Amino acid sequence: MKKHRAFLKWAGGKYSLVEDIRHHLPEGKKLIEPFVGAGSVFLNTDYEQYRLSDINPDLTNLYNLVKQSPERYIDDARKLFQPKYNQKVAYLAIREEFNASKDPYLRALYFLYMNRHGFNGLCRYNKKGSFNVPFGTYKKPYFPQAEIEFFSEKAKKATFICEGYQQSFTHASLGSVIYCDPPYAPLSGTANFTTYSAKGFSLYDQALLGKIAAKTVTQRNIPVLISNHDTPLIRHLYAGAYINVVQVKRTISRNGEGRNKVDELLALFICKKSTLRQRQCSL
Repeated sequence: MKKHRAFLKWAGGKYSLVEDIRHHLPEGKKLIEPFVGAGSVFLNTDYEQYRLSDINPDLTNLYNLVKQSPERYIDDARKLFQPKYNQKVAYLAIREEFNASKDPYLRALYFLYMNRHGFNGLCRYNKKGSFNVPFGTYKKPYFPQAEIEFFSEKAKKATFICEGYQQSFTHASLGSVIYCDPPYAPLSGTANFTTYSAKGFSLYDQALLGKIAAKTVTQRNIPVLISNHDTPLIRHLYAGAYINVVQVKRTISRNGEGRNKVDELLALFICKKSTLRQRQCSL
């Protein structure tokens, strides 16, 4: 199966791991992603339906606009990928306008622009909810037209919702499969990156996600696959799941020394004797 890249750059994106993730994802009719991010898993799987959500309203707004009006969006977004906009002064002016605007279409255009022109493709907000990623200083930012076109075509099978992960789980029904790619638990006290939205993702959320995943399997027989760092804490929180370890390169770093391979895990919560007819089971 050909691999397809997302049109957004994304910290922790799963493009390099899609083969491993596909291998461990159970079969089902619908894939539910409570942390859709750039959508690499969505783009590289083949379920009949998708319910893709994220707590970031700018992200889900962008996806819905690309789904509804891809040609118009591509034509307008391309205008921002000109040399005159690839300057720090222009970037900061657009970032300021983005933070002041409430227009969904304008924010969607600026979101892609900042994603491709900002530092390392980060998506980061301050406590007031303002986007604050600095200028990236790239020679010629890539305009992902082909990737947007593929996304918009695949999006015909998808519904994009802005909601929290707890809400996403409640919408799963028998025959669904849930894949979670939450902001990862920190490897060290200085390694935490949880500002994809202004609210962040706490250690409480890490623990609660594991509990909800286990409960979803045991009470509703809906399988859940979760990606995260391979740490003693995460293994404890995912007790009862089938654990598979993969190695990946870090993609967030200010220097080459930080781009080392680290262990990540894929934790599969699934009934040991799983059948779609069985309503309850025990791990």
